[in-house]
Amino acid sequence: MINRVLIRLKIVQIVYAYYQNGGKNLDTAEKELFFSLSKAYDLYNYLLLLMVEVTKQAERKQNAAKAKLLPSEEELHPNTKFVDNRFIAQLEVNEQLRQFAESQKKTWENESEFVKNLCEKIMATETYQNYMEAETSSYEEDRELWRKLYKTIIFNNDDLDQLLEDQSLYWNDDKEIVDTFVLKTIKRFAQDECGNSLLLPEFKDDADKEFACKLFRNAITNAEEYRTLMSENSKNWDMSRLAFMDVVIMQVALAELMTQNDIPLSVTLNEYVEIAKHYSTAKSGSFVNGLLNAITKSLRSAGKLDKYPVDPETQAKMRVFWKLLYDKQFISKTKYERLTCKEEFSAEQKAGFIARQLVETGQGTKAITRILKQAFPKADLVYAKAGNVSSFRNEFDLPKVRCINDLHHAQDAYLNIVVGNTY
Repeated sequence: MINRVLIRLKIVQIVYAYYQNGGKNLDTAEKELFFSLSKAYDLYNYLLLLMVEVTKQAERKQNAAKAKLLPSEEELHPNTKFVDNRFIAQLEVNEQLRQFAESQKKTWENESEFVKNLCEKIMATETYQNYMEAETSSYEEDRELWRKLYKTIIFNNDDLDQLLEDQSLYWNDDKEIVDTFVLKTIKRFAQDECGNSLLLPEFKDDADKEFACKLFRNAITNAEEYRTLMSENSKNWDMSRLAFMDVVIMQVALAELMTQNDIPLSVTLNEYVEIAKHYSTAKSGSFVNGLLNAITKSLRSAGKLDKYPVDPETQAKMRVFWKLLYDKQFISKTKYERLTCKEEFSAEQKAGFIARQLVETGQGTKAITRILKQAFPKADLVYAKAGNVSSFRNEFDLPKVRCINDLHHAQDAYLNIVVGNTY
């Protein structure tokens, strides 16, 4: 559930707080980052529970009406379509959600007044009225009702936003992003899964968790380099007069630009410009965009940025020269097409690149083997496949952590000898 949009935002916030608190303890700040991300996942579960609680409130309302001294016919025999909503019944018995409620002791029972008002607001909507009056009834209609209600009533709800902010400072900026994942979860549920529909996991995979760790540490440990780049490319701007949030945003953006080569340049730039627009000054979006573009050009000129596609301005400036190199056969047709392409690399292009790298690695291994045999004729050469080492790590629970230091290279070298001799 925690995607890279949310990860970037949290890293910017934690890096800002790190400096505000004196920049003393990187490990503590990293723990704070992952705690903050875990709180976003708590909010996701909490908002799912809200739909269940609103349905329970509707049932309580019907039961109270039945218990009146002189209930009407309609009160004695109410329309229970909303109360019996099959999607909500499925959500209520969902095992993951029940475990969250039990382990976190987090329910809506203490917010009864808010839940009551929200229930009344929902019942007053045309969406609710049309649903209750419809002659047809299906699981799909039950699920679609809550998708519409969430999108129109819960998504943009100032009272709810204030309530959540009062409960946790971590939720102040999270709800807008988390809302999108609640809506995605509603659409994912299926009737035949009963209470076993899977909620979104906290992290999609280990790669996102490692992305967060690596980006956070690089943003801080390489801060001097990144701020020098800002200063060199800011022309007439005095760095000391810049909004500090802008500096932090660009610092994290540069960490991603220079260490995450698998992320397209346009994606990185757009993400941090959006953060600047929403979380800094009114002019920050355009300023951050301009300075990051200037730094990007500078890095390309220095050969320190290997991202495709090349930005349009550089392509326009260099196209004639690249064409000359191609015509004179100094670069291949493939290289020329990569330099002048407008789109990101396709999955097939990336697969082809990986395949070529594997071939070249194999050829290099053979050459190194011959050299080692000549240099050390009495030594035994140990061969090991990376996949075997990875399996060995998993089998014996030996984690590999790249974001703290480079010790993992030494560990890999040792493990390759051990695994190579064993397997």
